[in-house]
Amino acid sequence: MSEQKRRPEDGQREFADVAWSVPSYLLSGMIIWGGLGWLLAGVTGQSWLIPIGLVIGVGLATYLIYLQLGRHTS
Repeated sequence: MSEQKRRPEDGQREFADVAWSVPSYLLSGMIIWGGLGWLLAGVTGQSWLIPIGLVIGVGLATYLIYLQLGRHTS
């Protein structure tokens, strides 16, 4: 089997993938968990659930980013 040669554009594509995935994870975590907090706040009348949902969303998104990009395997 022949090894595929690595082109210079591949490194740029990998960087672009990482550059787009980090804000995407953060934004989607805030939208999903903040939206869940907003829905629960509307049902229960507890407005403090919105910022709690946002914080949980950012925290979980940060953890997912760490799992995907933060660990280096050798």
